[in-house]
Amino acid sequence: MPPLPGAELVRTPRHLYRYLLRCCRLLPSAAVQDHYRHAVRQSFNSHADEDDPERIRMIIQRAISDADWILDKYTQKK
Repeated sequence: MPPLPGAELVRTPRHLYRYLLRCCRLLPSAAVQDHYRHAVRQSFNSHADEDDPERIRMIIQRAISDADWILDKYTQKK
């Protein structure tokens, strides 16, 4: 599954947070959605003090690729 439309527009942590929550809505069950929503929140809390723009860019790229992998994992089970 390719990234959701708008993935190329993710430039800030706030955009990333909204993008990842939209990805969570595509997951199959409420329990899985809750699990990944919680993981997204925890990750944002742990990286709240990041201020290096290069590090933030790397985190955004990795988070989008991880979200794509998770969506592929759950949508290919059918």
